[in-house]
Amino acid sequence: MRGKLLASVVLSALVCLGTLVLALGVGWSPKLGLDLRGGVSVVYKPERPVSPATLQTVANIITARANGLGVAQPNVTTQGGDIVAQLPEAGNASEILNVIGRTAQMYFRPVLCSVSPFTPRDATSSGSTPYRTPPDCGAQYRYSSTYFDSATQAYDPPPPDRALATFRTLPATATDDPTKNVILGIPGSSYRYVLGPSVVDGAVVNGTIVKSATAQFSQTQGWIVVMDLRSRGSPVFNALAGETEHTLLANDLDGDVISAPVILNSNFNGSVEISGLGSDQAAKLLALDLTYGSLPVNLSQQTAETISASLGHSALVAGVSSGVFGLGLVMAYTIAYYRALGVVVVLGLATTGAFLYGLISALGASSLGLTLDLSGITGLIVSVGITVDSYIVYFERLKDEIRAGRSVRSSVDRGFRSAYRTILSADAVSFIGALVLWILSVGDVKGFAFMLGLSTLTDVVTAYVFTRPLVILLGRSRPFTEARWIGVARGLARGSP
Repeated sequence: MRGKLLASVVLSALVCLGTLVLALGVGWSPKLGLDLRGGVSVVYKPERPVSPATLQTVANIITARANGLGVAQPNVTTQGGDIVAQLPEAGNASEILNVIGRTAQMYFRPVLCSVSPFTPRDATSSGSTPYRTPPDCGAQYRYSSTYFDSATQAYDPPPPDRALATFRTLPATATDDPTKNVILGIPGSSYRYVLGPSVVDGAVVNGTIVKSATAQFSQTQGWIVVMDLRSRGSPVFNALAGETEHTLLANDLDGDVISAPVILNSNFNGSVEISGLGSDQAAKLLALDLTYGSLPVNLSQQTAETISASLGHSALVAGVSSGVFGLGLVMAYTIAYYRALGVVVVLGLATTGAFLYGLISALGASSLGLTLDLSGITGLIVSVGITVDSYIVYFERLKDEIRAGRSVRSSVDRGFRSAYRTILSADAVSFIGALVLWILSVGDVKGFAFMLGLSTLTDVVTAYVFTRPLVILLGRSRPFTEARWIGVARGLARGSP
């Protein structure tokens, strides 16, 4: 019997300490949340109702974009019908939010002609003129291969079609229909194009045909994006290139013409270069959008909060300091009141703390990406009280056994059987409360609920495999039970009549 008890104590201690050593050995540490590391938190809402699967697809794309921008360990989750993105240690917050939340729908459209700047029919109605789908361009303004100079490989286009000047540029709120003509502008310019449908042989030619894209610098063309096409996308793009060979093919990204290069041939053999992007930033952002895909739904930004790293550090120091201080008071009190049994509390809290540190670190490093935020630290601190309550329930039950005239040796095992039922009931209530909070709550409350539930489950196990055998061993050891100042019997005698 003694050997089994000792094995249980040693094995449980080794598991707890081994979890801690493993985490430290591989360099794992708790993955801190946004409120402790600093960064940006933003809530997006789809502009139309979508299914949970679609919402999760949006979250995955936003995560991929954030990773592509170099954001360390982004945490993007779905909460109800919203997307919550937490981006720790984000540098240029406004630029990052602009990139990760945009739709990034790319269409490849033939350029039909250029259009003069918008001129309303009535000078008083410029702000209320509705958008109209433009007709085909006039024959003398229509782009064609006749304006391509094969000797210089240059394109000298005809003048803008002034007859279409009364047609507005597609507004941001309107739908960019790939099956119709559209008037789009070039950002930062008054220049406008009439673009044809992004359809060839019944298929829409959009960003889904791209497998991957990289930004590169060319000595002759400046910054370009090299796209590798999917196997199904290559023939579709080649067919569109055949229709626009020696004319312009526009890249329509979210209703803006980001470039309109000349198509020099109709067979790209699975790899396409997009030129005319201007800067390295434009090229890198386009490559990011093409690589990770467009969002299946438009998002509207509901809230955005920026937390400084210094504020997060202060919160971390305050949370950890308060926890350590409170833990020290608990340990000092239990030793003063329960003597040797108080040492059991200290050892139990130490092994439990080692296990939780290692487990939280491992979950943070895993694909689950568990983060420890300030609310989670609060949950862990609250769980200390629940754990200590389990010890006190056991020790006070031992006191009842002593009052009934039993010896310490005979009381330690008998008292635990009665106390453990109470411990299970109390921990069950705590766990159910944490589970309900975790299911129904959003935001920081989830972190509190998860850490509280995890600590409660740990307490149920350690109470049986560590506390019980260790107290029984101490209760059956005469030096520990009868020691003058620290003895178990002296601690259990406190408060007894």
